[in-house]
Amino acid sequence: MTDLTPLLAFRWSPRAFDPDADLTGDEATSLLEAARWAPSTGNTQPWRFALGHRQDETWKRILVSLPDADQGWARHASALVLGAHTGETERAAYDLGQAIAHLTVQATALGLHVRQLARFDRAGLVAELDLAPGIRPLVVAAVGRLGDPYALPADLLGRETALRHRQPLPALLLR
Repeated sequence: MTDLTPLLAFRWSPRAFDPDADLTGDEATSLLEAARWAPSTGNTQPWRFALGHRQDETWKRILVSLPDADQGWARHASALVLGAHTGETERAAYDLGQAIAHLTVQATALGLHVRQLARFDRAGLVAELDLAPGIRPLVVAAVGRLGDPYALPADLLGRETALRHRQPLPALLLR
């Protein structure tokens, strides 16, 4: 493999989280600081976050917005982070993606794992969290320490333990 930082090369998105591991305050701050320092168009920083630690009210509200199948494994995550943006353009969503990517790389540096979810009840979560008008939820990130993949349901175990595959670089290049 080309010389790629291990923070990127070994990052992966598990579903098996350790149900006993907690996210410390310093770790949470570090993740959000990494997101805060992400680049954004015109330095607008259009991202907003709701952070829920396992079993607090914010965590519970985010968890119930997820599809049942995802709740089954996400309930073991130490934290759930809602990523939202304040813009009405694709640039704001792109900028939020940058912030979540920075959060994810920082998590890897801390020995944590992140799995991002795009399927959730956005309208329900806006109401549950009483989000201000103009705040647009886009992603939920489950954060925690790696757990036992054999604790997952059989239908997820194969995907969890399979080798990671990426398309070859030439297949990603526009010609």
